[in-house]
Amino acid sequence: MATAVSTPPPDTTSKAPLKSSRDHVTRAEGWRRRGPLLPALIFLIVVTQIPFVFTLYYSTQSWNLVRPDSRAFVGLDNYVAVFGDSQFWRVTVNTILLIVGTVLISVLLGLLFALLLDRKFLGRGVVRTLLITPFLVTPVAAALLWKTSLLSPTNGLVNWALSPFGIETDWLSEFPLMSVMAELVWQWTPFMMLLILAGLQSMPRDIQEAARVDGATSFRLFRELTLPHLRRFIELGAVLGAIYLVNTFDAVYMMTSGGPGVSSSNLSYYIYQRAFLGFDIGQAAAMGVVTVIGTIVVATLALRLIFKSFTGTEEPA
Repeated sequence: MATAVSTPPPDTTSKAPLKSSRDHVTRAEGWRRRGPLLPALIFLIVVTQIPFVFTLYYSTQSWNLVRPDSRAFVGLDNYVAVFGDSQFWRVTVNTILLIVGTVLISVLLGLLFALLLDRKFLGRGVVRTLLITPFLVTPVAAALLWKTSLLSPTNGLVNWALSPFGIETDWLSEFPLMSVMAELVWQWTPFMMLLILAGLQSMPRDIQEAARVDGATSFRLFRELTLPHLRRFIELGAVLGAIYLVNTFDAVYMMTSGGPGVSSSNLSYYIYQRAFLGFDIGQAAAMGVVTVIGTIVVATLALRLIFKSFTGTEEPA
């Protein structure tokens, strides 16, 4: 006698994905979480994005304040004029030299001072305070200090210190770009030092002690352990310093005014000259747009490399 076997209904509940209460976030809840960020986002848009949109608009206009009635739409003619301007390219080279030189020297000096402050010695707190002080000085005051007290050809301390060796020169006239670079290095070295010092103090001490027990010399310990650990901190400091130094204006304006000629001028000061001394708003706006786009491209690539070094993966698009 055959017995009927009943087949149980399929279990559909096991196939459904489990959802937590986090997945059931209402739209109102989402806006409530984003609400505190809205004032900062609105402020950022008003202060940065709206002026940039106006700059884009002005870059397509032929607008010279000397002849305000001659304002007209010229399309991309201002960009063509900018890329054909030999002084613009010379100033771009000056900007690159200024940034690269300042960042490299500041990183090297910052690394040296960080290694010094990572050791215990009498008066370390006083030395740390003195080394940080240049970064706390107002940029305009720092530029005036270097111009009048250090690099002055008549009563500058640099000429006074070098006079026994028969060296006396007008640094701001003969070496204008190097003079501005020296002032920026003096001001940015403490920032690099603090960043690298934070990296040094985050390094595990037990690894260093084990390496010393195995007979590693100080130089090999620095090359094999310390420097690879500090790489991400050095890269971060270099990128942040480079992004800020693109906008350097006060040091150039106060120390050399971009001269002689354009030998010490950078992009920020050259755009200022074109806009407020040459009154050519259209070309100045076009230069500003080109500078911003170039800075964004370089900074994006550099930040991707830094993100990869910190996490071991590429930044998501």
